Formats: sequence, structure tokens, C-alpha cells
Amino acid sequence: MTTIKDILKPANVAVVTGGASGIGLAAARRFAEAGMCVAIADRNTDQLAEARAELEAIGGEANVMAVETDVAHRHELEALERAVLQRFGRVHVLMNNAGIQPDTSVFSAEANWDHILAVNLTGVIHGTQVFGPNMLAHGEPGLIINTGSKQGITTPPGNPAYNVSKAGVKVFTEALQHELRNTVGARLSAHLLIPGFVFTALTKGERTEKPDAAWTPAQTVDFMLESLERGDFYILCPDNDVSRTLDERRMAWAMGDVIENRPPLSRWHKDYADRFKAFIERA
Repeated sequence: MTTIKDILKPANVAVVTGGASGIGLAAARRFAEAGMCVAIADRNTDQLAEARAELEAIGGEANVMAVETDVAHRHELEALERAVLQRFGRVHVLMNNAGIQPDTSVFSAEANWDHILAVNLTGVIHGTQVFGPNMLAHGEPGLIINTGSKQGITTPPGNPAYNVSKAGVKVFTEALQHELRNTVGARLSAHLLIPGFVFTALTKGERTEKPDAAWTPAQTVDFMLESLERGDFYILCPDNDVSRTLDERRMAWAMGDVIENRPPLSRWHKDYADRFKAFIERA
């Protein structure tokens, strides 16, 4: 049986989008520390250069590459794959991690919705479609890790474009894993990373110091690697404020809206506040 150690090993290759900061960079560090060749892709040129230097200090210049890439554009992902294959020959780990989170409402400008969906959802789909066939074809064990969000599962009020994009990542990754496990000879598996509250550039807002409730990107990636070692598909991360039990109850309540025909997002509906509180307290 394939284990994570069969994949995260010297000379194997990892590609991380959104790899210049946050969870992406923390994952790239771990891959480099495992002796892997690492390619990071990001839009931020300055951060990309800094991240490349940091990774080169870990794994050596010959084993690291950084490519300016906007995952919203399929042709840039295709160029990224060509560059990685030319340099390293093949890919064993693809982490579709790039994401953005500007505020939106249902009636926000079409351009805002299009941009969020293009990066957060279509970027994951295209990344998988571009890299996946060659990852399957070389026949060695591999992983595709897609970064989702709890907001794509419980879909809380506020920022609907982000919620829709991350809900789509969940559905797409579930379909991907189903297809892979039914592909004869496939040694490639898919996994959905569902971070908790992580202190990154995406979440920090005006804060300059990590809140006590938040995990660091490194904690999140360590949990991800432990989950991958167990073979988990849903990598549901806690944080310093919300336990897995509480996450599970919130998710169960959200699905209960459909089963019990309650109003949508009843967790935030004033008429259901007491019922939701009692439901959580029964955990």
C-alpha cells in the first residue's frame, strides 16, 4: 500500500500554487525539508523571490524553482507545467492552493465575482486538468491537494462569492477522488484541505500579531501531513478556538437545513437561535 513516505521523498517533485506565502509557503517548506524538488507559483513577484531564496536555503538552488503565475488564466498554468516538466521531469504532488478573499455581496460587480471564481475555483479545476494527466501517466504514487474552506461547507452569511468558490472546490475534489479511485492503475489520489482560522495575509486584516484563536500556517500544514499519512480525504483542521467536535456540529446543522426544510442559513436566523444553541450544547 502506498504511504505518504512513498511520495514525499528526495527527488520527487511538488508544485504549490499560492506558494509565496501563508499555507502554500509552509507546505513548500515541508516538501523541501523532505528532500523534494519544489516549484512554487504565485502572482506576487517580490514575495515569490523571497520565498524562493528561503526554499533554496533548505533544499538547494538546483531543487527549487519559482514561476510567476496567475492561476486565473489556464494558459499560465500550462506554461507552469511545461516549465516544471522541463526542469524536473515529472510531478508527484500538486497543491492547488492559490486563493483570494475580497469582500462581496450577492449584487457585487460582475468583475469581482468573475475574479474570485476564476482564481479560487477555476484555478483549481484548470490546475488539476493541466497537471493531472501527466501525473497519472508516469505511474508513480502522487497526490493532488486542493485547498477548500469551512465557508464552502457551512456557507455563512457574508462574502457569497468566496463561499460559492470554495463550495465548488469541495464538490470538484470529491468528484476528482471518485474518478481517480475508479481509474484502473491510478496511483494518484485527491484530498481536500479544510483549514481552520489560520493567520495569513488572507485573514489578518488590520492585525499585525497572530490572534490567540488562530493557528499558524506551519501548524496547519503539519496537521495536513498527519492527515495524509492516515489517508484522510477530508482534512478538517481545528484551531485554537474551534474544536473538531464543534465544526462537526455546525456542519451537521447546516445539512439539517435541507433535511428538515428549515430556512437557509438557519444557524444565523433569529427564530432558530435557541434551537441551534441547544443542538451545539448536546455535543
